[in-house]
Amino acid sequence: MRRSIFVVLTILVTLAMLLSACAPETTATQSAPVEPTAAGAAEQIPDTASEPTATTTDAEAAPTTGAEPTEAANGTMVELPEVNPGEVEGNIISAGSSTVYPLSEAVVNLFKEEGYTGNITVDSIGSGAGFERFCKTGETDIANASRRIKDSEVESCAAINRTPIEFRVGTDALAIVVNPENDFLTDITLAELAKVYSAGVTNWSDVNPEWPAEPIKRYAPGTDSGTYDFFIEFVMQPAYEDDADKAAEAFQGANPQQSEDDNVLVQGVEGDQYAIGFFGYAYYQENADRLKLISVDGVEATLDTAESGEYPLSRPLYIYSDAAIMNEKPQVAAFINFYLTRVNELIEEVGYFPASEEALDQSRQYLLDAVE
Repeated sequence: MRRSIFVVLTILVTLAMLLSACAPETTATQSAPVEPTAAGAAEQIPDTASEPTATTTDAEAAPTTGAEPTEAANGTMVELPEVNPGEVEGNIISAGSSTVYPLSEAVVNLFKEEGYTGNITVDSIGSGAGFERFCKTGETDIANASRRIKDSEVESCAAINRTPIEFRVGTDALAIVVNPENDFLTDITLAELAKVYSAGVTNWSDVNPEWPAEPIKRYAPGTDSGTYDFFIEFVMQPAYEDDADKAAEAFQGANPQQSEDDNVLVQGVEGDQYAIGFFGYAYYQENADRLKLISVDGVEATLDTAESGEYPLSRPLYIYSDAAIMNEKPQVAAFINFYLTRVNELIEEVGYFPASEEALDQSRQYLLDAVE
């Protein structure tokens, strides 16, 4: 009996071994790495969960320049090599947005405090003028911008063999401010705001009959400013059938006092009871005791409303550089590395709001992909 059971078991084991040997061999397969590709002309850097509701039009949307970044494994944060500012040598030249200026200035100061002894130039001249220096004359290593680079500016860069790479560094909320003695305005709709800055409108009562019949004193950034571009696109154009030329003409016809220096705008609004102005949130925060902040469409500008896009005039902040520049001048790559690593330690103190971690990760990966 035992012998019979043993024979049966032996036969079953032998059959199992034969079947296993005949089965098709399976091996673990790994997908080939995806090669970086250039993005399409209207592609946005993926950060849809945190991008402001104000979106870039096709006319101003820029190609995502440089290689597409590789996603961090398992969704972990992209880490950059550590930078010791005391070991960084060579000068760095940047220029551009007056809105980004306070943030870049704070990063520069920290870079110097931690040992950098070279010279960094940060000129506050407006986003448009900054792109001109970066893309037309090639004078700068970094362009600061409160808007995305335009197709025409990318073309100018290409003409001097530069391919701009976009680094998202934060979020701003455009501050609408009036004089502290203004006792009739606490909230304004986008439609009313467009009317305030339109030709043919003289008094506050022309906008809303409940407001006083007093002349409106308007203050605004200059035409080289990304803040001006943003205001025209997202405030004025909807009131003029999305016609950019008509919107700009109506704005200029209102004859606002314009300056690339936001401090001049602060002083103007502070000096007149019936004045109104707009600029980056940092300049309001710096002068909160001298100005009155107005909510827009019933939403106050805060960290949560800016990051979520609930505040209708929130917008991304950027710096731009080029792979060739960063490889020829490693001090530029080191500074951008430091910027992207430390920016969130400074940004709220300066008066702006952090970009999402996903957006910062993408910027960090762009840097890793660009530097050899």
